[in-house]
Amino acid sequence: MVSSLAQSQSVQQDSQNIEKIRHTCAHIMAMAVQKLFKGTKVAIGPVTETGFFYDFDCPVSITPNDLGKIESEMRRIIKSKLPIIREEVDREEIKAEIASLDEPYKLDILDRISEGETITRYYIGSPDGRKVESSLFTADSLPPRDYWWDLCAGPHVNSTKEINAKAFALLNVAGAYWQGDEQAPMLQRIYGTAWETPEELQEYLKQREEALRRDHRKLGKELNLFSIQDEAGGGLVFWHPKGAAIRYQIEDYWRRSHIEAGYELLYTPHVANLDLWKTSGHFDFYFESMFDSMSVENQAYQIKPMNCPFHVLTYKNQLHSYRELPLRWAELGTVYRYERSGALHGLMRVRGFTQDDAHIFCLPEQVASEILGVLNLTEKILSDFGFKDYEINLSTRPSKSVGSDDIWELATDALVEALNTKGWKYIVDDGGGAFYGPKIDIKIKDAIGRLWQCSTIQVDFNLPERFDMEYVAPDGSKKRPIMIHRAIFGSLERFFGILIENYAGDFPLWLAPVQIRLLPVSDEVRDYAQLAAKKLKQSGLRVEIDNTGERLGKLIRTAEVEKIPVVGVIGKREVETNTLSIRTRKSGDLGALVVDNIISRLQQVIAEKTTI
Repeated sequence: MVSSLAQSQSVQQDSQNIEKIRHTCAHIMAMAVQKLFKGTKVAIGPVTETGFFYDFDCPVSITPNDLGKIESEMRRIIKSKLPIIREEVDREEIKAEIASLDEPYKLDILDRISEGETITRYYIGSPDGRKVESSLFTADSLPPRDYWWDLCAGPHVNSTKEINAKAFALLNVAGAYWQGDEQAPMLQRIYGTAWETPEELQEYLKQREEALRRDHRKLGKELNLFSIQDEAGGGLVFWHPKGAAIRYQIEDYWRRSHIEAGYELLYTPHVANLDLWKTSGHFDFYFESMFDSMSVENQAYQIKPMNCPFHVLTYKNQLHSYRELPLRWAELGTVYRYERSGALHGLMRVRGFTQDDAHIFCLPEQVASEILGVLNLTEKILSDFGFKDYEINLSTRPSKSVGSDDIWELATDALVEALNTKGWKYIVDDGGGAFYGPKIDIKIKDAIGRLWQCSTIQVDFNLPERFDMEYVAPDGSKKRPIMIHRAIFGSLERFFGILIENYAGDFPLWLAPVQIRLLPVSDEVRDYAQLAAKKLKQSGLRVEIDNTGERLGKLIRTAEVEKIPVVGVIGKREVETNTLSIRTRKSGDLGALVVDNIISRLQQVIAEKTTI
């Protein structure tokens, strides 16, 4: 289910309103913190997707226990119905004022504002009663210094009275380096959320509680799926046997799906001569996200942040005819990108990850049909993994771009045609495309209603030009192919994190790392358990035996905690009848079944990607 363009205008208005509320709440929180904790200096306080935060340099540690009194002071400010005043300021005058207040982070922010750019600050309240439109205060009665300001571009509401005092909450306190720089001071960051109504707040807090229960970092540890080892470095993922078993299923499914869809598979190196990255433009435009180069025989080599240039070189290895196009090449290619340690987040933001990359090289007249093919494949794959609700964005030509008007029009029309053929409604992000081509982004909705950016389809006019890519046209001339980048998962690591949270670690049978666990109730039946396990494994099922020797109740509870989808209890009766007593997480007891029957039923559920 996707949003229509007409609906998007209403959504955009709602978005702008909630942004003003959250931005103003961030300022109100900062005002409260500076009043309650004397000597606190403020840093930045942006809006987030679900709320806001502010960074503080505070002389004392702010703890979770302090959040309640900060909220109380915020409510006092809100109930004071103070005006929000925007003021344009002169750079030198405001610089002197900030210096007199000893606010070094405000000075740093000021220095980052480009020359000629309008500089604004926003007041909560007014130092001299100017522009006061409050029913509570007049210019003569406004309490002295019941005001606060910060440099800010906005937007904000007009008065604190527009904030619902029962529709915001402070969530937690964390550490954050100034500007994300590990060499800069460590600040204290307070996160909050704000909504238009108390009902929306409660709905969000309920969802947040559920999200914490599903947190992939917590479940990854509890279910022994993966880890990130400090000894190896931040942002580098270790896939444990159970996590690796799921990854194998994902990769195997991905490869089979792509081969069936007419793709050929590639494997490319992890490093390349630095000159390649200069030719591709990554060295100039992506340098800050690349690891330092290494010296090999007096030449600079770069570990790859992208797979695209390698696919281009593969294409250029021989001259292609128009008759060969389209070429569809796919690779599970591991890339490495530098992320600041403060930005790393479990599997969602890492330094080494495997992209499900594919590139299509085609003729101009093939673009629309190829895009449609990508959309069909994306729908099939995402649906099989349990995602059927999407939000789709179409990003068009930005003000700065490469390529002719004709090629931009052709590519954009092709994207629109493919979306219309699918019958998918979409939101237009006017001017939001990359400088080298328009794109489609697909966000998937998970089990608790959150949207995750995954799939991307990007038309590229830049790399074919930079690498002088050609094909032989019907008239014998040489022309540029159209290049389409696309990823469906985005990266295996991040998609795995999304899967963990979507299923709360309770994976469907086809993905579960252990599909059936056998529970022998005594030593006398262990030989039978081994024979049954062997037969189940030979049928392709992932099986293990619990040989801990615990009592049956404990064995079943352990399997429940570990979210094993099917267990087979083995006692003397099962041995005598050549059966297993089957119990599933979803359906409970299924009774005693012969092994062949169990195999056929489980194989059917796996093939249909359903539950048992």
